[in-house]
Amino acid sequence: MTPQPNPQAGAAVKAADRAHVFHSWSAQELIDPLAVAGAEGSHFWDYDGNRYLDFSSGLVYTNIGYQHPKVVEAIQRQAARMTTFAPAFAVEARSEAARLIAERTPGDLDRIFFTNGGADAVEHALRMARLHTGRPKVLSAYRSYHGGTQQAVNVTGDPRRWASDSGNAGVVRFWAPFPYRSRFYAETEEQECARALEHLETTIAFEGPGTIAAIVLETVPGTAGIMVPPRGYLAGVREICDRHGIVLVLDEVMSGFGRTGEWFAADLFGVVPDLMTFAKGVNSGYVPLGGVAVSGRIAETFARRPYPGGLTYSGHPLACAAAVATINVMAEEGVVDHAADLGARVVGPRLRDLAGRHPSVGEVRGVGMFWALELVRNRETREPLVPYNATGEAAAPMAAFTAAAKERGLWPFVHMNRTHVVPPCNITEADLKEGLAALDAALTVADRYAE
Repeated sequence: MTPQPNPQAGAAVKAADRAHVFHSWSAQELIDPLAVAGAEGSHFWDYDGNRYLDFSSGLVYTNIGYQHPKVVEAIQRQAARMTTFAPAFAVEARSEAARLIAERTPGDLDRIFFTNGGADAVEHALRMARLHTGRPKVLSAYRSYHGGTQQAVNVTGDPRRWASDSGNAGVVRFWAPFPYRSRFYAETEEQECARALEHLETTIAFEGPGTIAAIVLETVPGTAGIMVPPRGYLAGVREICDRHGIVLVLDEVMSGFGRTGEWFAADLFGVVPDLMTFAKGVNSGYVPLGGVAVSGRIAETFARRPYPGGLTYSGHPLACAAAVATINVMAEEGVVDHAADLGARVVGPRLRDLAGRHPSVGEVRGVGMFWALELVRNRETREPLVPYNATGEAAAPMAAFTAAAKERGLWPFVHMNRTHVVPPCNITEADLKEGLAALDAALTVADRYAE
């Protein structure tokens, strides 16, 4: 459904936003946020009547789309029964959400610590790891994003960290595998895997294994580029952690709950971490919720020793009711298998076809409903379409591509020199093909900047 255009209402929304809302990650006077009138399924629309197919899933969280009636109804029902209650009590929505999540997490990750979102889930996972081991350091990858709070942004690898990085957060960074832009001069995925593991081993040796509490990795890095790790890499990291008594933390905030065609991306690799963070897709972003899935070994540390951390809204009943409904919807409607099927049968083949026809596409990579196109100026040299962390005029080619997509009714996810294909996991095949056709047309604009 798309309501009748109402530009006057849109202008009022926009004016109030510009007067009072302080936006994240933005120079406030240089942005022009779209005033959104509504959303449903895989689409949203503005007050002028323009309708967009959302290939970004919000911020990669509307895994079952916007306004799913069963989740909306569950939130309304919970609000009528018990809108909120303190986290120290046993509450049905909270207990049931924890049970359903624990049923789907790998291995013995059966205890759920609820947070308000992904960043504070990472904060608490690292706190647990440090307290469990008694060690100060955390290792994280350069190509990563773990959140905007102080510790989470310090373990983040991308440039959003720079302004907040004081150099005293106890974080050591390393290079994770990325065959397309290998830091190890690898010619095959097998070489990339082996050399990345050797690099990690060397980093640990020179930092001192007994000083390292945790290694934190996105199972499949999201905003950093959707680089699916080579087979054997995560298993190798698991073995290294076991050998040195290091806690393995997998960040599944973006990759979890069906996004990769599995409940969790860890299932793709048969690896069980000690701690796993989640958020976003757990309830399709309808009410803020995140958490840490805790292994038995870590939980035992706090069996008779208080865990020194908590949040006022931990396991908020409205958020947990939305999670219960979302997980049940995903199970009943086969959303996880749907994402896997469309990813393998439609997205992968069509994106590879686009890559063959557009000189601006350097590489296609992904799985499920989690894909990236690496846009380049030159396929041979692999020079990115825009420089790393480009702004202003230097970022113009990606801005032109983005505008072209929006003109065709497609709302893309764009970061640096990449566009990601991350629609809702329950998108229809017809809508998916429509979006890929719009993407095909928009790439002709990117091609103008390619050699």
